[in-house]
Formats: sequence, C-alpha cells, structure tokens
Amino acid sequence: MKLFGTNGVRGIANEYMNPQMVMDVVRSLGTFMGNKGTVAIGRDTRISGDMLKSAAIAGALSSGLTVIDVGIVPTPSIQYYVRDHADAGVVITASHNPREYNGIKLIAGDGTEMSREDEGKIESIYFSREFTPATWEYTGDFRHDVNANDVYIKGIINSINADLVRQKKFKVVADTGCGAGSVTLPFLLRRLGCEVITINAQIDGTFPSRNPEPTPDALTDLANLVIKEGAQMGVAHDGDADRAVFFDENGKFIDEEILLAMMAKYVLQQKKGKLVTPVSSSQRMLDVAKEAGVDLIWTAVGSINVARKMMEVGAVFGGEGNGGLIFPEHQYCRDGAMSCAKLLEIMAGGKTLSEMAKSVPAYFNSKTKVECHDTKIIMEKLKAEVTTGSMNVDTTDGVKIWYEDGWVLIRPSGTEPIIRIFAESKTNERAVQLMNNGVQLVEKYA
Repeated sequence: MKLFGTNGVRGIANEYMNPQMVMDVVRSLGTFMGNKGTVAIGRDTRISGDMLKSAAIAGALSSGLTVIDVGIVPTPSIQYYVRDHADAGVVITASHNPREYNGIKLIAGDGTEMSREDEGKIESIYFSREFTPATWEYTGDFRHDVNANDVYIKGIINSINADLVRQKKFKVVADTGCGAGSVTLPFLLRRLGCEVITINAQIDGTFPSRNPEPTPDALTDLANLVIKEGAQMGVAHDGDADRAVFFDENGKFIDEEILLAMMAKYVLQQKKGKLVTPVSSSQRMLDVAKEAGVDLIWTAVGSINVARKMMEVGAVFGGEGNGGLIFPEHQYCRDGAMSCAKLLEIMAGGKTLSEMAKSVPAYFNSKTKVECHDTKIIMEKLKAEVTTGSMNVDTTDGVKIWYEDGWVLIRPSGTEPIIRIFAESKTNERAVQLMNNGVQLVEKYA
C-alpha cells in the first residue's frame, strides 16, 4: 500500500484528506522520531488548513513532541525555519492542486523534504497502526512563533546581492494567487527596493480569482498589467509558493523549461559546478551544461530526488521544469521567492528577462497520457523490449529513449492508472512523431 506521492499526501479535504488521516500521519512521524524532539507545523491558506493543522498538532503532542505553530507560511519558509529551529516539520498544503484539495508534507531536520527511505518507514508505521503514544505526563509542549516568514525573507536577502538590486528600483507585478506567498513575496520585493503591484495578494483559501496552479491562461491579468504599467517582471506563485513562474517585460510568459535552463546558464557564469535535474527536463539543460563544460546529472522525477542528489554531488544549481528551482547557497528545496530574487539580481547586471530567455536553445515539446491498468506490468514489458535493442535508453525513472534529434519519456503516474508520454525535439513535427512512437509502445502492451 502507498501513502506518499511525489510530494507528500494529497486528497479532497475532509474526504480522503480528513483530520484522522492527518493526525495518524503525524503520530507515525512521532513514533518514527522516538517520541522526542521538536516539530514546526504550518499551513497554506486553504480554508481546511486550520482543521487539518489542528489535527497535526494533536498527533504531534500525543506523541510527546514539542510543537511550534508557525502559522501561515510558504513551504520553503517553514523548511528554512526547521533547519535551524526544529527536528522536523509538517506543512498542511496541497501545493498547486485545486481549491477543494489539501495535503500534508513532511520535512526532515535539515530543512529538506523527508527522504524516500524515511517516508517508507513512516508509511509502514501508518499502515501497521503501531503508534507509540506518550504517557499522560509526557504529552508535548506547545508554543507559537510568528517570526518564521521574517527569518525566511532575511535569508533570501542575504543570499543575493541585494544592494545591487535596490539600486535598480525595478517595477514588479506579483500575483500570489491568495496563497501562502501573499505573506512573503510582496514584502520581500519591497525590501529589495522594488515598486510592487500586487494581484490576488489577500489571504483567501477559496482562491476566488484563479486556481492555485499558475498556468499562463489563468494569468492574463498579470500579463496585461506588466505591459500597462511598464514593469520589468511579472511573477506568480502556486498555492504554497515553492514554485514561481514569470513574465518578461513584454508580458510574455517564460516557459518553465526555458526558465530552468536560463537560470542554470547564469548561475554557471558566476561559479562552475555540477547541475542536477530530473529525466523529464528539457535537453536545454544538457546543452547549457555542455557549453559550460560541466556535468549534468539526471534524477528520478520529484524535487526531493533533485535536492538529495545536489547535496550528494555538491551541485551549484538544480531544479525541475515546472518553476521549481533550487539554490544551494540558500537551501536545498524548491523556492519560488528565492527564484524571483535571483532573477532580479541577474537583471540588475544588465539583462532583461526576454534577453535571458533568448539565450538558451529552442526546442518543441509534446505530451499526452494513456489510461491503462497494470501500469507496472506494461512498463516492465516495454523496458525489456527497448533495453535489449540498440537504442540509447535511460531507465532512471520510467523509460527515456534518446534519439539523435530528440527524446521520448514514458513514465507511469504514481497516483493514477495512467502512463504519461513526453517528447522533445528541434521541430514540433518531430516532437509529435516521437510522442506518437511512445504511445504505440505503450498500446502494444496495454
């Protein structure tokens, strides 16, 4: 049985994701921690957040843990806080999922997402129901700390050349989507000397204007305001603000794969070192690494896999092609506000966002999905076929087949009975063709 997905546990609030489940997950965490230590607990802005956070606090206290309630926080903010002030963390969030969802993420004592190995141990405790409750005299202590977000903002400012950014007095339009970034991003930007125009910056867990996922079609108001106000940047968060997407000074959306590659390119101009990214990322990252003469390391999909590999190899930068960028000089996790601050630092050096986007190679992508049962069996048969031939195959996560002019990735979903197919090439026609080749391979065994 499986509890944790790619990033924590998620489901419809008060249905699958109910108080009993959250309390039992945190009781499992407390048992895993040996019923001792301090855990910081926070939430995003979803209206079910207080209900589920209360359940998490109850589960921690019943396990004998000391609880620090940090209130409404972006996920990277509580991660930054845990690193110096707690032994573990819990954040109640469903990230980019629609309004009706909520979820829970666990944070390790070093501020990173809980490792897959430790998640597995906690998962085993959860399903076995072998919780270890504290006796009455050792139930945990509880306190509030309202300073987590301020500590986090200061950490970002100290990680960039803030004085250089302040000199430029950039104008920035920010859409925090009524999510957790509403309590951090506008204040960070003002402390960096920016003129800030906000959209959807009020805290509202019903997300009245748009869903928490910051897709281009949901951000037309942001794009239009960038043009109208003559801003140098438009930025938008997902629900828990661990990711950010951007619009250039012309109101044009910057594709997340382009964002990842262009950020990697400029990081490498400051310092040489290894790059890390999932196998689902664009070949742009490989091109950037080759141009700089550094190694690129591919990982399984998921920010925790990227972060852990970055720590292992001492990488200078890493991230995913979904707006989730990781800067080790700040912390080993996806951080939307840090991404924004770093882009402003690069812009302060004289580059516009549109110029930066044009500096990386152009590719075309195509993707689809095939609904099927027994995805594990299908993938095993497919893998056996392609690995016995002469194809250049990577099986780090699913099956990625490299061609001279592109690649196709065939990967099963971790939460749904579907197999996803992604393809990339220098032309749109070839990308579609490679995607269809992947579909045919799946349907051959489905």
